[in-house]
Amino acid sequence: MSLPPEKASELKQLIHQQLSKMDVHGRIREILAETIREELAPDQQQLSTEDLIKALRRRGIIDDVMKELNFVTDNVDQELPSSPKQPVGFTDRQSTLLKKIHRENLGDGTRMADSTTMLSISDPVHMVLIKTDIFAETTLVASYFLEWRSVLGSENGVTNLTVELMGVGTESKVSVGILNIKLEMYPPLNQTLSQEVVNTQLALERQKTAEKERLFLVYAKQWWREYLQIRPSHNSRLVKIFAQDENGINRPVCSYVKPLRAGRLLDTPRQAARFVNVLGYERAPVIGGGGKQEQWCTLLAFLCRNKGDCEDHANLLCSLLLGYGLEAFVCVGTKAKGVPHAWVMTCGTDGTITFWESLTGHRYLHKPTSPDEPSAAEQPKPLYPYRTIGCVFNHQMFLGNCQPSDSVESCVFDLNDESKWKPMSEEAIKSVCAPGATTSLPPFPPLCASTIDASVTSNEIEMQLRLLVSEHRKDLGLTTVWEDQLSYLLSPALASYEFERTTSISAGNEEFQDAIRRAVPDGHTFKGFPIHFVYRNARRAFATCLRSPFCEEIICCRGDQVRLAVRVRVFTYPESACAVWIMFACFFFFAIPCHLQDLSFLTRN
Repeated sequence: MSLPPEKASELKQLIHQQLSKMDVHGRIREILAETIREELAPDQQQLSTEDLIKALRRRGIIDDVMKELNFVTDNVDQELPSSPKQPVGFTDRQSTLLKKIHRENLGDGTRMADSTTMLSISDPVHMVLIKTDIFAETTLVASYFLEWRSVLGSENGVTNLTVELMGVGTESKVSVGILNIKLEMYPPLNQTLSQEVVNTQLALERQKTAEKERLFLVYAKQWWREYLQIRPSHNSRLVKIFAQDENGINRPVCSYVKPLRAGRLLDTPRQAARFVNVLGYERAPVIGGGGKQEQWCTLLAFLCRNKGDCEDHANLLCSLLLGYGLEAFVCVGTKAKGVPHAWVMTCGTDGTITFWESLTGHRYLHKPTSPDEPSAAEQPKPLYPYRTIGCVFNHQMFLGNCQPSDSVESCVFDLNDESKWKPMSEEAIKSVCAPGATTSLPPFPPLCASTIDASVTSNEIEMQLRLLVSEHRKDLGLTTVWEDQLSYLLSPALASYEFERTTSISAGNEEFQDAIRRAVPDGHTFKGFPIHFVYRNARRAFATCLRSPFCEEIICCRGDQVRLAVRVRVFTYPESACAVWIMFACFFFFAIPCHLQDLSFLTRN
């Protein structure tokens, strides 16, 4: 016997709520610490899973849990209580976070590092505060880097901190709240450091960081002066050396990119491009006029709110492509009408240059025009939307475009030719951006698997859309009859559209066309309209569909023997990002004899 996916999801939620209510995790941590102190030999630092289970059984924890969890097996079709909705705003709650203290080449992986070794690990804990409203819209509230090493100087391995969280962007100087934090080491340290030693180390690191930043700034100014001496017109090019993060801190642009491995969550670079594409696009809010607000988000802040500007998308895509072993760079330039933009470029071993548009997932091959070739009027126009390019960069390199023209169409991307691309010193970049440098951002945590149940979510959105369509047609004085079989037949088309977005390969359309022809009665006309979203709000999607004349014509279809269909497919990606495909369709009796195969009935958005 197996539970349906939606029932299993509800059951997991109930078990999680019960474990939290009993504070099982806290009791396990107490037993873990106690067992390490009392039962392990001084020279033994490992605790096996079997030892931990024995300790839990001996203290009755496992028996208590099983007594509290009552499993129902005879009424599997009974409706389980729904999980509570997330509250709007902020609540006073207690949360427990674990940070794994790890660094390459420190220890052999089987013994815990001592306090002196941990004091040399300068990676802070990056905390991001997100607000989610009832419509599942997220807002970035605060981003804070916590220095955790103060706990190394506490006598009992526990310390309490109070930090003030500041806003982001234009509100980076405005307080949004106070956060009380309790830091504790698990397992406890055998020997703690004096607070004076910890404070001295942190002070020395701050001085070292300030000096590195000062030296890099001096070097960047000198590099810029040399760049302008090549050609004074370079002053108007988009050469971005520094960018402000969500906290208003100026950082070298190279620090926003790091090789990122997706584990088993994304299989190919093109699938990674699709993942970045389905993350929402949102420009930084501006108070008043004056154009675009300057704000680049760190990777964690970007993924936590699941939306960001073009620079955020480009930085993430470049990081993922670097993780796949490609030579990838973020490009900074302009699109049509001189609009600033950022995209990604990869350089093949055979010299092939490929542009990746992170907002759409599209790929473009670049072939520069040459004066020796036929006139530009006879050459095909490039398909990519980019107009000019000022610089390219990744985690190790920064190069400014010093060719006579910054037009993308005529640029040669031989990055080793210093007459065309002026490089920054890789050593200078490494001093402030390399992993482990006190000035760099902390290591990015692994991508998280999606928590969305695709089948359940698809069904929920589809049912909501059916209700919205029925209500809309009722207001127009129309009746609604749903054709369930036709709705089911729309699924292969939606799967084909998503496959095409990921691989640029179209497949399965012939089978879909044949199935539709068999399902629609003779003398009837079929119309279908697919549309794509990156959010799961059914009412918002329905309002958008009604603004399309093609979709509105289907939803408000009038005629004899009208039958309606709607199908929703949700495709999940890491970090709970998703692509939502919706197809509305109908068929109705057509008085004038015609053949269905002669009708062009599909329009894809």
